[in-house]
Amino acid sequence: MTDKPSKHEFQAETKQVLDIVVNSLYKDKEIFVRELISNASDALEKLRRLQITEKDIQDDNLEHEIKVSTDESGKTLTIQDFGLGMDKEELIENLGTIAHSGSKAFMEALKSDGENNDNLIGKFGVGFYSVFMVADKVHAFTRTWKKDGQGQCWESDGSGSYSIEEANDQQRGTKIVINLKEEFAEYAKEDRIKDIIKKYSAFVQFPVSVNGEKVNTVDAIWLRSKKDIKDEEYEEFYKFQSNDYEAPLMRMHFSADAPLEINSLLFVPKRNMEKMGMFRNENKVALHCRKVLIDPEPKSLFPEWLRFLKGVVDSSDLPLNVSREVMQDSELLRKLNQVLTKRFLRFLNEQSKKEADTYLEFWKEFGILLKEGAATDFTYKEDLAKLLRFESTALEPGKLTGLDDYIDRMAKDQKEILFLFGKSRESIEAGPYLEALKARSLEVLLLTEPVDEYVMQSVREYKEKKIISADSEELKLEKLDEAPKGKSMTKKDTKALCKWLKETLKDKVSDVETGERLIDSPVCIVGGDGMGGASARRVMKMMQGGDGMPSAPVKLQVNQRHPIIKGLSNLVQSDSNTAELIAYQLLDNALATANLLDDPREMIARSYQAIEKLANQ
Repeated sequence: MTDKPSKHEFQAETKQVLDIVVNSLYKDKEIFVRELISNASDALEKLRRLQITEKDIQDDNLEHEIKVSTDESGKTLTIQDFGLGMDKEELIENLGTIAHSGSKAFMEALKSDGENNDNLIGKFGVGFYSVFMVADKVHAFTRTWKKDGQGQCWESDGSGSYSIEEANDQQRGTKIVINLKEEFAEYAKEDRIKDIIKKYSAFVQFPVSVNGEKVNTVDAIWLRSKKDIKDEEYEEFYKFQSNDYEAPLMRMHFSADAPLEINSLLFVPKRNMEKMGMFRNENKVALHCRKVLIDPEPKSLFPEWLRFLKGVVDSSDLPLNVSREVMQDSELLRKLNQVLTKRFLRFLNEQSKKEADTYLEFWKEFGILLKEGAATDFTYKEDLAKLLRFESTALEPGKLTGLDDYIDRMAKDQKEILFLFGKSRESIEAGPYLEALKARSLEVLLLTEPVDEYVMQSVREYKEKKIISADSEELKLEKLDEAPKGKSMTKKDTKALCKWLKETLKDKVSDVETGERLIDSPVCIVGGDGMGGASARRVMKMMQGGDGMPSAPVKLQVNQRHPIIKGLSNLVQSDSNTAELIAYQLLDNALATANLLDDPREMIARSYQAIEKLANQ
C-alpha cells in the first residue's frame, strides 16, 4: 500500500441508493454472494472478448476462473476474479457512483415511476452495494488489464465515504475482501458459501472454487445447441435439476429472440405425484438471467395448471440485480408467462401428432391438469381444446380421441360435437340417452371425470362446431327413416298422460312431453327452464354449493311406445294411487340415470311400496 490514500465522499443520491439496496431491495441477505459472483463472471466475459482484439494484456496467462475463500476465525469472505480489472478512474466510476447512469438518474427514475420500480433496479448496476448488508468493511483490490496499469485498493464501510490508494503486487482482475458483521459470521463458513453458490450460481460459465474445490460442476446445457446435446446429457441435467430418479417423459428445448430473448429447457416428469395422492405439484422451473439464478420457484412464470413442469428459463432481458420478491409481479414476468405457455402448448400439440403414444402416456398422467386449465383459463381455451382426449362411442373401450379426430369422423350435416357424462362408460351406455344417437349413427364423447363437464361448459365451441350434451334441448334430432319397434299410444291418450304426469309430479317437473330421444327406455330427463340439460344442471349445482341447494324442476320426456308408459296410461283410470307411485318411481329412475338424484331415500321407500303391492296381489 502507499502511504496516502485519497478520500472520496459518496454523492448524496448515492447514499440514498445505498440505503435502499441495503435496507429495502434485498430481503435475502445471502443474495450478496450471487451479485458478487455475477460481477466477477461479467468481468471475465468482458476480458475474454477483449482478448480477441487486444494483444498487450496484463497477466495473460491467468486462468478464467473465480476463486472464493473463507476464513471463519477472521470472519472474512474473499471473492476473486482474474477478469478485466479497474484503474483508479474506473473504481470511482463503478464503485463510487451507481454504475454509468449516475445515482441522480437512478433516483429520478425511482421517483417518476413511483412504486412500480421493479424493472428499474437492474438498469443501474447496484448489485455490488448489497455486500454492505452483511459487511463492516469492504476492500476491493484490483488491477486493470492494461500493461501499464497500477494496482489499486478501494475501501469503505458503506456509511458515506470511501478511500482509494495504490496497492502493489496485485494480479489482473478484482479481489473483494469482506469483513463480516458479527451477526453475519455464518457467511465465513465454507459449507454455507458452497450451498449459496450451488443454489444461485451453479451454471456460471467460468469455474468457481471455494477454498480450492470447484463447486459449479453442471453445464448450463440450455444455452447450447440442441444438435450438440446427447440424450444422456439431458437426462443427467433433468435428474440434477429436479431431484428425480427417473428420466423425463418429454422435454422441450426452446430459444427465441423476440419478443423476448429466451433460452428454456422444460421437462415433463413420467409421473404425476398429485395423481398418486402424495402431494400437490409445485412449479420447479427455475428462472435465470444469463445463467445466474433469479428465483428457484417463481410463482407466476407459468399458469397454475402447468405446475407439473420442471426445468430452466433463462432470459437476458431480466434485470439481474433484483430480488425474487420484487420480480413476482413484474410485467416482464407476465410476458414470459405468455410466450412460454403458448410455446409449450404448441409443443404438446406437435407431440400429440408426431409421438401419439408418448402423448397418450402424458395425457393419462397429466390430462387432469390440462382439463383444469381448459375449465378455468379462458386465455388458452382454444389451445387446450386441441389437447383434450376422451373415450368415444366410435372407439373401443380404453381408446381415446381428440376433438379434431371427432370432427373428421362427423357426417357432413352434423353441426354439434356431442358428449355425455356418467360415472363410467358402462353406466352411460346403459342409460337412455345413447339410444336415439346410436340409431342415427351419431358419435358421442363419453365423459367420466367430474371436471369434464366444467371443461365442456367452458370450451363450448371448437372449430365452429358447438359442443353440447346429448341430453340438452339444444340437440334437435331428425325423425328416423324406420320407426322404432312397438305400437305408439294415440295422440289423445299421450296428451292426456303427459298432462296427468305434470299435474301429479307438480313442482318436480317443468313439463312432460314426448320426443325422438327414446328407443328402448320409458323416460329420460332433458333440458328445461333454460338450464341446458342434465349436464348443465350438475355443473350449476356444483358451482352453487352442492347438496344444500333445492332441486330445480326438470323436463321429463316419455316414450309413448314403451309397455310401462302404456300400462301407466291404463292404470291412471283404474288405480290412481298405484299410478302415482309408478309416476314418481319413473321420475326418480330418470333422475338417477341423469346423475341428478340428490337423495335416494324417497326412491327406495317408494320401491318398497311397489314391491309390497305386488307381493300382496
